[in-house]
Amino acid sequence: MLEERHHGHHPGVLRVGHQSIDWRPTLPRAGRVRVKEHTCDCLATFYELCQAGGLMFVRRTHRLRGVVSVHESPWTVARETQELWLRLLMGSAR
Repeated sequence: MLEERHHGHHPGVLRVGHQSIDWRPTLPRAGRVRVKEHTCDCLATFYELCQAGGLMFVRRTHRLRGVVSVHESPWTVARETQELWLRLLMGSAR
């Protein structure tokens, strides 16, 4: 029996006038990070809504020709990061 692969959401088509996210290199800030939601990893770039140390952030992973780069949005309170996550999914932020 073949295992069915779970597909997450795909980010929306990027809108004119979208918000630019301040992507920063990943730093080891917490011993444990919990991924709350994610986009589908069938694309070269995928995103994860993460929580650690009482704060939330969005992690962006980009894979191209065997090279993987990981960046994070600023770590902020849950409400702000959840709003950013929704804008990313709607194509209003990237």
